[in-house]
Amino acid sequence: MRTVIAGGSGFLGTALTAALRSAGHEVVVLTRAPRAAHHVRWDPLDQDAPWTDTVRTADVVVNLAGESMTAGRWTPKRKASLRQSRIVPTHALAAAIAAAARPPLFLSGSAVGVYGTDAREIFNESSPPGDDFLAHLCVDWEAAALAAGAATRVVLLRTGVVLGRNGGALPQLVRPFRFFVGGPIGSGHQAVSWIHLDDWLGLVRFAIGNSGVSGPFNLTAPAPVRNAALAEAIGRALHRPSVMPAPAFLVRLALGEMADAAILQGQLVQPVKALAFEYRFAYPTVDEALSQLLG
Repeated sequence: MRTVIAGGSGFLGTALTAALRSAGHEVVVLTRAPRAAHHVRWDPLDQDAPWTDTVRTADVVVNLAGESMTAGRWTPKRKASLRQSRIVPTHALAAAIAAAARPPLFLSGSAVGVYGTDAREIFNESSPPGDDFLAHLCVDWEAAALAAGAATRVVLLRTGVVLGRNGGALPQLVRPFRFFVGGPIGSGHQAVSWIHLDDWLGLVRFAIGNSGVSGPFNLTAPAPVRNAALAEAIGRALHRPSVMPAPAFLVRLALGEMADAAILQGQLVQPVKALAFEYRFAYPTVDEALSQLLG
């Protein structure tokens, strides 16, 4: 099977490339800065470039393109850049897929932030979208991908907080604990819908191989936790205390609007579709995940 990954040089893309290649897939990575034989130069604004032929002859296209949401304060300029880095490439990929003689399967990135933030609700794939910047961004991002829906199966990868040893959120979460100053962030009551990297990879591969999976697909573990419980679990895994909270006002001072949308509030998300298809999570609880990652 020939799989094309856009945004394949990041944390998730690198892991997915390795996993698919080990499973026997031919993998091609679309990137602005090719550095390897399996890389193809990509400019989503140039629909006449060779990358479009790469997409049109693929069996599967996985779209993970987009700047990091947590790499800087959400200034108006930064918000515009976050939108452009997701929606423009997704539009380009969807157009190339729709124009293919045999359109490939399209798996396109999204995030559980589409549901907004509400500590009272449990969200699933049928839940309506929220009404903040991140939710509106995800709605538009998904709409760009669904433009290919008349031509092929489209899966929207609504990803939670991915826990992995060498990237993502976990190294930043763990750092204070190594200096014995770890603890909950803000109230600690906010929900964290997390997933172990191995299960994220497993669900992507499951979606590729299962024709019944389409539309929104939550990539989260079945047991989301509150931030305080996550801090306690990290402390247990590292044999460190977890009693030094990070005050909410300091987090807001450092991060601005992003603090509430991405850190101080959250959403309890259930992977209802994955559970309905009886996907077996390798790490269904946060203690099992952290024991494997930090032990």
